[in-house]
Amino acid sequence: MKPLQPAIVLVGDANAEQMQREFNRYTDDYRVEFARGLGPAMGLVQSLQAQHVDVALLVVELSLPDAPGLITVDCLHAVSPQSKRVMLYGFGEFRGSREALREAQVDGRIEASLLVPRGERDEEFHTAVTELLSDWGWNSHRPVVAAARIIAPESNSGAGRLRDFFDRLGVPVLNVTPESPAGEEVLQDIEWPDGTPAYPVVHSTLGGAMVQPTIEDLGRIFYAMEEFDADDIFDLVIIGAGPAGLGAAVYGASEGLSTVVFDADAVGGQAGSSSMIRNYLGFPRGISGMRLAQRARSQAARFGAKLYSARAVRGMTLPANPGGHHLIHLQDGDVKARSVVIAAGVQYRRIGVDTIEEFVGLGVHYGAATSAARGCEGKDVVVVGGGNSAGQAAVHLSRFARSVKIIVRRPDLSETMSEYLIREIDANPRIGVKGCSEVIDAGGTNKLEWITVRDNETGAQFQKPCAGLFLLLGAHPSCDWLPDEIARDTKGFVLTGREVPMDAWIDNCPPEPLGTTVPGVFAAGDIRSGSMKRVASASGEGAAAIPSVHSYLASLAPQLDTAQAPPA
Repeated sequence: MKPLQPAIVLVGDANAEQMQREFNRYTDDYRVEFARGLGPAMGLVQSLQAQHVDVALLVVELSLPDAPGLITVDCLHAVSPQSKRVMLYGFGEFRGSREALREAQVDGRIEASLLVPRGERDEEFHTAVTELLSDWGWNSHRPVVAAARIIAPESNSGAGRLRDFFDRLGVPVLNVTPESPAGEEVLQDIEWPDGTPAYPVVHSTLGGAMVQPTIEDLGRIFYAMEEFDADDIFDLVIIGAGPAGLGAAVYGASEGLSTVVFDADAVGGQAGSSSMIRNYLGFPRGISGMRLAQRARSQAARFGAKLYSARAVRGMTLPANPGGHHLIHLQDGDVKARSVVIAAGVQYRRIGVDTIEEFVGLGVHYGAATSAARGCEGKDVVVVGGGNSAGQAAVHLSRFARSVKIIVRRPDLSETMSEYLIREIDANPRIGVKGCSEVIDAGGTNKLEWITVRDNETGAQFQKPCAGLFLLLGAHPSCDWLPDEIARDTKGFVLTGREVPMDAWIDNCPPEPLGTTVPGVFAAGDIRSGSMKRVASASGEGAAAIPSVHSYLASLAPQLDTAQAPPA
């Protein structure tokens, strides 16, 4: 059955005619409905929900006959929490309402405040609208056209891992059960090796039916790029495709360096799983980590960089002589590099409780797991962690879950989370925070059903119903594969610049700010000791590494000329 068209709900009065005229362009794909005031709008939204029509966007005038616009938005969003929210204001209203609109955006009560268009083809206005509709469609709605289907029973833990990988790649995917018509259609053509079905199965037009594929298998199909020759020597190999690696790739490739990037997982790194990053320069309405990563990937590829997803680096051999190439070891071969930027980022720490680990993929998730949020509708969920990633996950989950509880060991969030997120959490009635506590146990039949929380101040323990546990517990560096010659701090993060031990300095001079103990090897982003652990700073460090790479390559020129010269 064809899915029902989602709705755009307009609530206005003085600018009613202009609002309806502007939104006529969306009527091919959305039901555009209008209500004059809070009362009629509430009845309209409840009627749409009774018809199982999703409300994608609420567009509300600042002044209405029966209630202020912000109160109207709050009331409608309480009924339809997955909807995006736009506040419209007229020319004469902005000066007196500027502070209220700013506060509403900071508190997360609206996604955008826009001036009512007065002329034709106000494309700036519609750019904001279409961006919000795009974000809603990706995060809150099943894909209309899916590039792949994952066939697995609901109790299969491996399906969640693959679904999360697809989401961070930006690949629309549908989840179907083996008993569904779509599932039976795929499975009837599979010959099981021992006659017993094995799940998950991934089906796509690119790869056909794949039984229990790894993310490496999927990366080769959905991120396929032209393979390089084994004899190629790249100017720059970047290990890690998070913000730091992507920043280095864009600037390295744009300045003429032959550049290749490898990531053990999906392009975007840890930031790629963030549902909405609001403090990144140039995106006043915010941008999801996945979209930011995909834009950066396209930008780097446009300049000629080669990017490989799900291609883990296993090790690295340093050159035997100055001016020689570094050897990067992959599972299926080696890559030669004149210089290297280590931007492998970090991984979330494991909680270390066996009864919780048993439910990974069955209600327990490491990372924000935006793909899992849709399955939490109407349920109670818990986020463990006090950093920005945890705050972003809680805000996103609140659009689906009945309640979201943030559990942290510290008394509150003030030491570890950005102020804008704390304000948004405080203003959200669905989110609560419990400090000085930790999760110590979990249980359920075939999936997570409850957790046990301990109050570390009193020692009291209590059991809490929980349909989703999202663990964002801080991080440890992803660099166990590095050779010992590259110095690290006591926690395993790579030392750079003046932090490098003095016995590794050359002529009593430390390496360049992002240089390591090995000439030609640089580190950027979260993997680097002392870094800020923020998306903007990581991408900046990646870009800042490129001048140092150029300097190093320039220093190699005489050595390379000598190595290539014929013997006298």
